[in-house]
Amino acid sequence: MKKSFSQYFTLIILISCFSFPAGLHAQMITGVWHGKINRQKVELKIVQKGDSLTGTVYYYQSHANYRRYAITGYFDAINNEAVWWDDALLEASVRAGVAMQSHADFNCPGGGVMKLDGETAAKDDEEKSKGEVHLDKINAPLFGDEWDFVIENYTAGANDPLIIDRVGMIARQPAPVPVQKPPVAIVPAVVKTPSPPETVVIAEQPKPLPAAQLTIEQKFALREKIPSLEIPLAGDSIELNFYDNAEIDGDSITLFLNNKLIFQHIYLTDKPFTVKLPVSDLQETNELVMVAENLGSIPPNTSFMVAYVDGQRYEARLVSTEGSSAMIRFVKARAPVNTSSEK
Repeated sequence: MKKSFSQYFTLIILISCFSFPAGLHAQMITGVWHGKINRQKVELKIVQKGDSLTGTVYYYQSHANYRRYAITGYFDAINNEAVWWDDALLEASVRAGVAMQSHADFNCPGGGVMKLDGETAAKDDEEKSKGEVHLDKINAPLFGDEWDFVIENYTAGANDPLIIDRVGMIARQPAPVPVQKPPVAIVPAVVKTPSPPETVVIAEQPKPLPAAQLTIEQKFALREKIPSLEIPLAGDSIELNFYDNAEIDGDSITLFLNNKLIFQHIYLTDKPFTVKLPVSDLQETNELVMVAENLGSIPPNTSFMVAYVDGQRYEARLVSTEGSSAMIRFVKARAPVNTSSEK
């Protein structure tokens, strides 16, 4: 009996959805997922590394009220099933809940829609079912964090296991606990006249924000900029390569060129992060500032930079701390002035 066109079309959709190579599976399961787990609103960020899964999950009531866990798990490509569990509580602006473990089938019903549907249970009591998992893959997250860089650039090199491991180290650092401010002191004033006593309120001096709470623009503005090297500019373009200077320990940096942010969340490894700048777009004198986003596990934040300009190689060891940033100057060579005169 001949198959109808609709039967063939359905078969093609099923084959295209469930017969991907392992690498393509990783691209598809990696991403941002929205929906509900055990009737709680959830944003789940999954990153696949081989058969294992890592990332983060937000159980939220609103953008300001949520619990955030680091997750760990694995992907079963044979059964097309993702399994993950809440591994470590990182932030909680609402009352802490129960850590969960979820099992979900990965499916794509068509039209670019991708779903994770399954069951969830308390992590410490897997036999007792807690509820259902219903998640849809989306493009833009509600909550920004370190995993956004990996997800956005997964197919452009961020699927490197070294990068995933380093981002995981940074992402698993718990958020700083706010410090309670002491009450404002009220001291009676000393008077020499029999007039009614007065009180003087001693205003509390504002304290600087901890480095972890500053934006990267505030860190750039507040930190001292230490000149490290001056490089003459020539030719058509300049190529800059940034490496971790010593042991790979989770260092990440942001680059500002002439007071403007040009690259953020650069995770330093033994492989170069390359920046190319057209010389024609640069000013006569230019300042490139490297700002430490963190200090890694071995402070300070150190980067080894190799620059190539018109066939010449320049090297610099750049150091950035919570009080200073490293700066490189690029100066265009001035054309010689012709002082000769014709008669």
